[in-house]
Formats: sequence, C-alpha cells, structure tokens
Amino acid sequence: MVCQVRIDLKQFSDTPVLQDLSLEIPTGAFIALVGPSGAGKSTLLNILSGLDRDFVGRLDWTGGSPGKVGYVFQEPRLMPWLGVRRNLELVLPDVAAARERVDELLARIGLAERADAYPRELSGGMQRRVALARGMAIQPDVLLLDEPFASLDEPTAEGLRQLLIGLWRELGMAVLLVTHNLREALALADRVIFLSPNPGRIVLCEDLHPWLEPGAEPRDPDALLQDLLSRHPEILSGIASTEGA
Repeated sequence: MVCQVRIDLKQFSDTPVLQDLSLEIPTGAFIALVGPSGAGKSTLLNILSGLDRDFVGRLDWTGGSPGKVGYVFQEPRLMPWLGVRRNLELVLPDVAAARERVDELLARIGLAERADAYPRELSGGMQRRVALARGMAIQPDVLLLDEPFASLDEPTAEGLRQLLIGLWRELGMAVLLVTHNLREALALADRVIFLSPNPGRIVLCEDLHPWLEPGAEPRDPDALLQDLLSRHPEILSGIASTEGA
C-alpha cells in the first residue's frame, strides 16, 4: 500500500467540495477518477500532492512519511526560460547523480535531439511529453495526472497514453488519472472511481481485469462503456454525454 486517503471534509468558504471520501492507492495501481465538473477531482489531486493542506481528514503513507509524488497538470507548465533538459532537472535534488536518468527520459519521449530547445519551440504534444517526463523524473511513488491529454488531437493523445503506459510498467509507481474521457479511463485503468458533484463522494468503483498482465485478454473499452451505461445510466449519463463516446 502506498497511501490511504480519508477526507472527512474539504470546503471552499462555506461550500463543501469533498466529503466522506475514503480511497486506497496500492503500489503499482492505475486508478482513474471520473465525474462531472465540480466533483472535486483536481482538488483531490492537490490534497494528495501536498499543495492543499486545508482539509479535515488524513493521508496515511506507507512507512509513516509522505511518499514522493509526481504531478502532471492540465497545462504543461514548463518554465519558458529553460530548455527541455533544464525543465527536467528542475525537479531533481541532485542533477549530477540523475544525469543518466534524464538522458534516458529524453530518449524515451523522443526529444533527445531537442534537449536544449525552449518550450516555445515545441509543439503542444512535445510540451506534454516533457511535462510527463518531468513528473516521472523523481521516480515517484504516486504519479498524479490531471487531464494530461485534454485538447490534443487523438493520434497525439494516443501516443502519449502509450508512453505513459510504458513508463508506468517500467517504474511500477501508482498512477491516479483524472479524466473526463470515460473511454480513456476504461482503456487505461485497473480501477475506475466515479465521483458525485457537490460535494464529491465516491459513488461507484469499477474494478477491471489487469490487461497488461502476460496472457491477459485485450480490453474492448467500447464494450466496457456500453456495459457500464446499461448498469448505471443515472450515474454515467452526464459523464458520457460530455465526450461523445
């Protein structure tokens, strides 16, 4: 187990955003969080990352001390005055010791030859690749992803999904993905967690067979989506309608 999360209450002013929420994040898990706008998905990631400590509840990490957390935001948030390599090195406590790791990541994301390029010289998809590599650079225990593939064309998004899967398998960290794309969640995650709005609570956990294990049958996300919609139309109708699935 990497982390157990309990949020009794998180509110902004007097408005509850998350309430009575309990979540376990096992080592190596790939969990997707879906739900309508206002369900507190990004707020939950901010709490897990330590950016937001103003809540009632607790985070219990394995070993007693907080684990290493990588965070990939909705926007790449690269430092515009730094090149690609320097943007990766920015999160590392010992750059010299991690130089080989940075080189490996640059090769994995296909930007070894653009290591000195500035963000303005990169396409949107390239910038997202750098942001994903930066989140992985510290070899985190938990990687938080806040709609990292939003607003990308589908071929670029699919390439980034495959890059994510490859790095996840290599490093073995837990992944928590926030997405509005239910098909994406069903294609990638081992568990899909659905949140209700106002305030956000877990209303459904859907466990899926681990499709990356040797010999596992490939998934059909479209069939999984139709099955979910047939079993939980009230829960899923608002989510499904936002993505044209």
